[in-house]
Amino acid sequence: MRSIFKILILFFGISSYSQELIFENLFDSSFNSEIACYRIPSLITSINGTLIAAIDERNNSCGDLKWNRDINIVLRKSFDDGNTWTKIEKIIDYPEGESASDPSMILDKQTGHIFLFYNYMNLNMAKDVYRLMVIKSSDNGKSWSNPKDITSQITKKSWEKDFMFITSGRGTQTKEGTLLHCLVNLDKGTHVFGSKDHGENWFLVDYPLKPGDESKIVELSNGDWLVNSRVNSNKFRYSHLSKDNGKSWFSFENKDLSDPACNASLINYNTNSKSLLLFSNAFSSQERDNLSVSISYDQGMSWKNTKTIYKGKSAYSSMTVLKNGDIGLFFEKDNYTKNVFVRVPKKWILDN
Repeated sequence: MRSIFKILILFFGISSYSQELIFENLFDSSFNSEIACYRIPSLITSINGTLIAAIDERNNSCGDLKWNRDINIVLRKSFDDGNTWTKIEKIIDYPEGESASDPSMILDKQTGHIFLFYNYMNLNMAKDVYRLMVIKSSDNGKSWSNPKDITSQITKKSWEKDFMFITSGRGTQTKEGTLLHCLVNLDKGTHVFGSKDHGENWFLVDYPLKPGDESKIVELSNGDWLVNSRVNSNKFRYSHLSKDNGKSWFSFENKDLSDPACNASLINYNTNSKSLLLFSNAFSSQERDNLSVSISYDQGMSWKNTKTIYKGKSAYSSMTVLKNGDIGLFFEKDNYTKNVFVRVPKKWILDN
């Protein structure tokens, strides 16, 4: 049985509030000598409160999809808000020469279904051709459907050999029930895609968002759509706002959000009196370190109250809201050697 170690750090917050954060190492290549590394975390809370943490299992090397002949998707689940976790379970495993990477998830709150997306490449038969895939769970992550190729629905035929991928992490669902997510075409821009029929069919919003690389989308309290993007040539994040369901967009720089060109996480967080946004990233303009959580009280126009979760080397992250309102955070730690889960109390996050 794989050993799980916990790192306890006494972390002092604002207004004399202190909280012991427990970092639980969920995926570490030291668990299995045949694995080069685990990368690209995705975290979601199912309709019954089960936590699902999915990630790449990279076997031949730590290289990305285009250069790695053996990447699988694995996950662990927790039924008690992250106190204990199931063993590592492999849910996508192609033969060597075919790889799956960059997991992301959406919970359909109306049906309870969970959609897990990934990017696929057959390096034996169709090198440099990306296929965009989805699987579905109807039982809170116990079992998963066969993969469905949705490339033709959410991309253009002229993109066939472009460098494109669905952004890892998670998507969202609007109040009306539309599922929304982001994909990136490195030449043609970030695009929103979605489904209006609970994942039976998918559509592309044909409007390139620039600048932008890996991006996250949420619906704001007034129904607007907000996309927050990594920008590789910048030291800050960029946002894109649509007031008409993606027909037109307004883009602006987030100088409140320092960023070293790294994937991040963006989620809605509602209290009894406020509709907030939470954002996690490596909050640094130079290096992938200082994993932090920031709050927007004005629907993404500005960001405040940034709290450091971990000062050391840290990269991709994924957040979810737990059953009790605390925040679950799953992130790459210590130069990609560890992938840890930490439960962050809502009192500490919201304390000004």
